[in-house]
Amino acid sequence: MKKALLGLAAAAAVTALALSGCSDPGSSGSSGASQQWPAQNTNLKGTTLTIWAAENSNKTADSVISGFEKLTGAKVKVVTIPDPYEQGVETKVATGDKPDLAFWQPTASMLTTINAKTNLQSLAGAPWAANYTGNLGKMTGILDGTRYAALVTTPAVIGVYYNKDVFAKAGITSTPTNWNDLVADAKKLKGDGVDPFYDFGGGGSPWGTQWWVQAQLADAAKDGLWGRVNENKEKFTDPTILNAIKGYDNLINDGYFNDNIKTATFPDQGTALLGGKAAMALQVNSFFGELQATASTKELNDKIGFFPISPTGNIGTYIPDQSNALVAFKTGDTKREAAARQFLSYWLGQGYGKFVKDQSTVSLLKGTSTPSNVPTALKDVAASLDDSVGSMQALAVANPDLYLNLGDMIQGTKTPEQVAQTTQAQFAQLAKAQGVKGF
Repeated sequence: MKKALLGLAAAAAVTALALSGCSDPGSSGSSGASQQWPAQNTNLKGTTLTIWAAENSNKTADSVISGFEKLTGAKVKVVTIPDPYEQGVETKVATGDKPDLAFWQPTASMLTTINAKTNLQSLAGAPWAANYTGNLGKMTGILDGTRYAALVTTPAVIGVYYNKDVFAKAGITSTPTNWNDLVADAKKLKGDGVDPFYDFGGGGSPWGTQWWVQAQLADAAKDGLWGRVNENKEKFTDPTILNAIKGYDNLINDGYFNDNIKTATFPDQGTALLGGKAAMALQVNSFFGELQATASTKELNDKIGFFPISPTGNIGTYIPDQSNALVAFKTGDTKREAAARQFLSYWLGQGYGKFVKDQSTVSLLKGTSTPSNVPTALKDVAASLDDSVGSMQALAVANPDLYLNLGDMIQGTKTPEQVAQTTQAQFAQLAKAQGVKGF
């Protein structure tokens, strides 16, 4: 998930991409008009497709690639772009270097960052688009009414992963139904000598810190917060966001987190929760992937549960990341462009059943069952999506370095007010670079 974060350093890439898009944004299939979609088994012998992937997604398509190559005769090459992935892709694309396909965060802000209208193929009329379950077909992958991204796995959700044994020992028999309940349970757990929450400010990238602010903003987001921020009618320094930052800071100062929060790392968080040293971690799906690397499905089902949380209820906050979706680039080679669309059709068609089985992931397509070995917590995450609200990354026009500024707060070098001020200044700079009205 850390690879889904766009920071201030991307502002230059945003500007470069904008300047590179001087051609008609409605040309070459970038409008909402439906593309032609080749049959999944169209012969592609002699065609080679290149896919750009991050370090955490460069194996994701393995089963799909194998099946597609056997079916069509095509060759598919995966190229790993070093972290930070998004910035690396932006820099390459700004200089004219484009793959056929790439993993990409399917949010409006990140589609804008990559200058989708100029650089990406429209996926309008895709044969699989109407087959998404629930609200997934409308939730993400779309910019100004046109689909540019193909969602292949369910988007991440900000919520609480908890240790069932720790809850039971503390006499907590039901999960919190609002933020006040969450804090009340934390107080009880602290009294029992357990770290109620575990977070990390070390390791050079405290990306998990921002979930604490965004979960507290879920109700406001549902009420249009990020739309007002996008219009410069509300700021990070105004009470709604500032109070969420202060709320996180207060929980830390009141001793509800691990004592080593300044130096703890992402792997430490998983070890602490699975081992029962901590009761809860406010996190996203990639955290559970960390747990899956060290524990069996049975152990995870026995020990780890999940619930979404918001100030007044159990509203999750969704945040699609680059491992969830792919985009197809305009390369100027119409045969390869068609082959790229065919690859997506195969992935979300004949290849999808094997894909979800090999990845042990929740199915997002009607007619394809979720494999039985998918842990219950991940199924609960997916079930929370229909009632969830978009994150800053999903709904804001730009994504400033909120997590880094919160990391500075943890280290004691920024106050909550300074976090808000710095983040607002970064947001305004990024929005201005994108040409957003009002900045």
